Amino acid sequence: MPSGGFGFARLDLGGGPQVAVVADGRSYALADIIDGDLAAATSVVDLLAAWDPVCDRVEQWLAERASGAAARTPSADQVLVPVERPQIFQAAANYRQHVIDLMVASPRPEHEQASEPERRAFATALMDQRARSGTPTVFPGTVSGLAPAFGEVVIPPVTDQCDWELELAVVLARDAYLVPRESAWQYVAGYTIANDITMRDRIYPTGDSSRGADWLACKGAPTLLPVGPLVVPARYVPDPSRLTITLKLNGRTMQNEAAADMIFDIPRLIEHTSACARLGAGDLLLTGSPAGNGVHHGRFLQAGDVMTGSITGLGTQRTPVVEHERGDPT
Repeated sequence: MPSGGFGFARLDLGGGPQVAVVADGRSYALADIIDGDLAAATSVVDLLAAWDPVCDRVEQWLAERASGAAARTPSADQVLVPVERPQIFQAAANYRQHVIDLMVASPRPEHEQASEPERRAFATALMDQRARSGTPTVFPGTVSGLAPAFGEVVIPPVTDQCDWELELAVVLARDAYLVPRESAWQYVAGYTIANDITMRDRIYPTGDSSRGADWLACKGAPTLLPVGPLVVPARYVPDPSRLTITLKLNGRTMQNEAAADMIFDIPRLIEHTSACARLGAGDLLLTGSPAGNGVHHGRFLQAGDVMTGSITGLGTQRTPVVEHERGDPT
């Protein structure tokens, strides 16, 4: 996070959800910074109607008073998803190298007999064509899949191929419908981290790929979408394409790619998504996964694993992986 920058977190310190300001690794109660009704905000979404004035006030307070203010360090289990019950929109196959790797590892039926270089050449040409003249693919996610940035990821009992997809997520500032890409940045409040965990063996649960991917079956289970820990205002991220997305599994780097590898950039995604649905303040638009997923490495999630996910300036997630237990209410 740049000097003077900060993020908003949503915490439960024992009295219910509240919003905190996080800067330089220190957390401050929003109620100590601003007055009025917004001081009692229980979600970052509550701040969006007055987003710029709130951010201005927080900046001023951090510059003038933070050095003498009481700070705290919340425990992992006190950190909540920063936005409460958003609509979730997810861009599919939006990172060039990620899609190429998937097409090489899981080729179309007509390319199963092709060599790996032949598959890669075909996938590369297809991605180049898509970037020139294609259209984004965006699908809705499930609120029930949301999980906090330091919570457990529970592997559903129906899969042997749970895979990570660390992504940059856009937090919408206000209602958006039929937004042209030239105006799209005005609708971005900030950014957060999302790990769009996917059951690879449930993408085509019947085995028939001709019917298309079943996004609900492969992504909708509880805890498979850790989000947070922060919402960082867009003013501190002048060029999202320069952000680096990094996921480590048990300390080993698996994903480490620049957001510049997106096929369709954020304005194009907002334009496309808002032409299909009305987006609201606090909604999440996930921009897609870069390369380095488990299917590429030949390694899927197992109980006992720990994922650490970070994006430049947006904080870090740490999510231990556990097996689903019979009768588990998760």
